[in-house]
Amino acid sequence: MAKTTNTEATAEKAKALAAKAAKKALLANTSWMSEFSDVQGELVESKMKKDEDFTELFETAQKNNEIQEGAVIDGKVIATNPEFVTVDIGFKCEGIIPLHEFKDATGAANVKVGDLLSVYVERLEIENGVIHLSKDRAEIIKAWDEISAACEEDQLVEGVVLTKVKGGLSVDIGVKAFLPGSQIDNKVVKNLDKFIGQRMKFKILKFNKKRGNIVLSRKAVVAAERESLRAETLSQMQEGMVVAGTVKNITEYGAFIDLGGMDGLLHITDMSWGRIKHPSELFQVGDEVKVKILKYDREKERVSLGLKQVSPNPWEEAEYKFPVGKIVKGKIVSLKDYGAFVELDDGVEGLIHVSEMSWTERVKNPSKFVKVGDVVECKVLEVDTRNKRISLGMKQLQDNPWDALELKYPVGTIVDEAEVKSITDFGMFVDVGMGIDGLVHVSDISWNKKVANPAEKYKKGDKIKAVVLGIDKQAEKFSLGIKQLERDPWENIKSRYRPGQSVDGLVTKITDFGAFIEIEEGVEGLIYVSELSEQRVEKVGDIVKLGDKVRAEILSIEPKERRISLSIKQSARSEERANYESYMGDKNKKTSMGDLLGDKLKNSLKKDD
Repeated sequence: MAKTTNTEATAEKAKALAAKAAKKALLANTSWMSEFSDVQGELVESKMKKDEDFTELFETAQKNNEIQEGAVIDGKVIATNPEFVTVDIGFKCEGIIPLHEFKDATGAANVKVGDLLSVYVERLEIENGVIHLSKDRAEIIKAWDEISAACEEDQLVEGVVLTKVKGGLSVDIGVKAFLPGSQIDNKVVKNLDKFIGQRMKFKILKFNKKRGNIVLSRKAVVAAERESLRAETLSQMQEGMVVAGTVKNITEYGAFIDLGGMDGLLHITDMSWGRIKHPSELFQVGDEVKVKILKYDREKERVSLGLKQVSPNPWEEAEYKFPVGKIVKGKIVSLKDYGAFVELDDGVEGLIHVSEMSWTERVKNPSKFVKVGDVVECKVLEVDTRNKRISLGMKQLQDNPWDALELKYPVGTIVDEAEVKSITDFGMFVDVGMGIDGLVHVSDISWNKKVANPAEKYKKGDKIKAVVLGIDKQAEKFSLGIKQLERDPWENIKSRYRPGQSVDGLVTKITDFGAFIEIEEGVEGLIYVSELSEQRVEKVGDIVKLGDKVRAEILSIEPKERRISLSIKQSARSEERANYESYMGDKNKKTSMGDLLGDKLKNSLKKDD
């Protein structure tokens, strides 16, 4: 302001000198030109000395003519106080701006003396010696101009997301603009909060300066950026590469990974060397992952990815890490009817078959012994790295009771009190007191009767006497017999019977092909239908009935097969032949010499009489 005052004084002085010289020249009508030249020289010299002041004076005069309310002009901060910031705008009086327009979110005023800035002239109060200015409104007007130009030229604008509003987001691009939720991305966005505070680029969809309405879109920007990124990704992609990506979507069968403008499928089978039920066990949308490109179809632009392939296959070292015979610990991860799967290492599982859980119990369901999540100790029985199988056993960590059984009950031992544990169609399971069940098969219950259903003679809990027939430790089979307590009636059968011998017996069973005859306790013979009669027999029951006592002749004896063939027809023939021979024998005796002498003697005695 001091410079402005000196300039005005100089100008007034020059005018006064020029007027005085002109007056003298007119009065004296003498060499006024000379005097004027002196004055002019003085003025030129003064002008040369004060060139800057005159320039500033001129510019100030120009500004004085331009400054008006509503104008945006440049200014310089010359002073600050707790309420206002004073700005020199090149006018005869300074302008003031409220200090709060310079404060940030923390309340600190970001302004200092010497700062250059654009201001908006709100009110001219020259009489009061003050001009009311606004920095914020100047920035808004400038922003609107820039936005208008960007809209006309179809250029992108940059801004910061301020907050979430109904239907979308509020964005600061110099002025507040609206970003609809449908225009945020080219996919559905559920979480809008994650965008707050982010600086992004937008395309202007609608622009109305009069209403102060601006609608933005990020879709087109994302699509363009993604297409550019996609082209770059495709140009560099090769099978076998390990690349970084972001989990974009999760399904039951896998996860789609954004590799940078292009999606690849990470199938659930390629996620882990171990067992997983659902991809969500490993990932969430947005997770960053490193995956290997397993297959890339350039024509269809399909990419298959693998996560487990990034790390070594644990099965390659399983044979050395879990050798046969080693005792290991693991967690039960799955139960099946046939056994329990144990996780020994990440990606390595072994199976404990139900047959390897207990020496003494017949395990029908592994849940009786273990449950998912249990940590168990077991022994490695077999390792097949090719088929990725490891067989484990729990019972092998305990003493084998079959060894003790073999010592206590060698073959031939008679068990006095064996308790019937269960009864089936094929026999009875009995407990001999060591936790091991022995089987009495139906064929070993009786010598003389075919037992169809053991339950007809025995019941659960009965105490029976039996003899040990065999012990198979490998197959874990313990065989017992009841009939072996008595003599086998088929033993030395040929010493008691012979072919051609006639025997009497009871009909015990009738079939389509013949009738079974019990000739002694435990010994049966079969009369085939063709041996029942000389006549053709259509139905066995027409000839014999159950319980009938019949006589038959033994045709053959086969002890090993426990089989005797009988014949009623042959018995009848033999009997008839015997009768005939007997008859003929009597007749032959009467025609002998003795008979003739006797008859002659009788006749002579009759004559004497």
